[in-house]
Amino acid sequence: MTVPGVPSGGIPERVDAALAAFLDRQEPLWPAVAPYDVTSVLRSFVLSGGKRLRPTFCYWGWRATGAEDADEVIAAAAALELFHAFALIHDDIIDGSELRRGRPALHRHFADVSGGADFGRHAALLCGDLCAGWAEQLFHECGLPMERITRAYPVFAAMRTEVIAGQYLDLTAAARSVTAALTVVRMKGARYTVTRPLHIGARLAGAADALCEALTAFGDPLGDAFQLRDDVLGVFGDPRLTGKPVLDDLREGKPTVLIALTREVAGPAQAARLDRLLGDSELDESGASELREIIVGTGARDRVEQMIRSGTDRALTALDDAPVPDRVRKELAELAAALVERRH
Repeated sequence: MTVPGVPSGGIPERVDAALAAFLDRQEPLWPAVAPYDVTSVLRSFVLSGGKRLRPTFCYWGWRATGAEDADEVIAAAAALELFHAFALIHDDIIDGSELRRGRPALHRHFADVSGGADFGRHAALLCGDLCAGWAEQLFHECGLPMERITRAYPVFAAMRTEVIAGQYLDLTAAARSVTAALTVVRMKGARYTVTRPLHIGARLAGAADALCEALTAFGDPLGDAFQLRDDVLGVFGDPRLTGKPVLDDLREGKPTVLIALTREVAGPAQAARLDRLLGDSELDESGASELREIIVGTGARDRVEQMIRSGTDRALTALDDAPVPDRVRKELAELAAALVERRH
């Protein structure tokens, strides 16, 4: 799927083809007697929708070194999409989200077909584990020389640890302060979406530390801006575009930067209503509307928008100074603009 306004150069379509070919090879390994058509469900989940951001950044990390286009790096990049599927499946289980990309979340699907909520969660958990294992397999089978894969793999492993640690912090609601919430943004979203994929692609091409440092200077602030935009859309977005109800984050009481900034400046009456409504699993649209008014009234939404602009500006300034080919600079700049201006 191509993101509107995002230059693809055919990358998402090539990634999807690599994923489809890999999933075709896995089909015969799944026992025919297993009920509920697990491999077909997973195939649909992986291939239906998704922006293919991580594979795209991985590809341009490869090209940032001056390396030419190669099918092998597309396969390696596709492995990141399988890891992303694992993260989404587990995230939906933890959050209790009913929808993903406008369709039932995987645990909801299995609950519906089996008639049991416990089975739904357990089956989805195993599907997430399977996607994580498949990501490792596809990465190592991408066809690049093993010394290149070995060079890039520590970055893959670091990304995996960071995103799980970020999810853990999110789960423990440790991010009630702005500083802590920003840590979750950096670990769970920013580096996982932009910086680490760029690093993986660059390392696969044999990049030295200096280039990876330049990519970090671009990727970290852009990734922060991307995740902050995601948090704003989680509360103020159009569900028809985002594919998820805007009540989910508020019902969960997700400790985002947006909420942390609201708490920081809320008056006593606002704070009392925030504590009463945020995290209420039965929150209705009326309560959500009141929460949005509090967020806007405290200036928190405006402050997050300013943080998004500031992060984007810092990323583009770093990109101007990065030692990358002009074609790569242009593609990354256009990707940056599309990410922070998106509506879904």
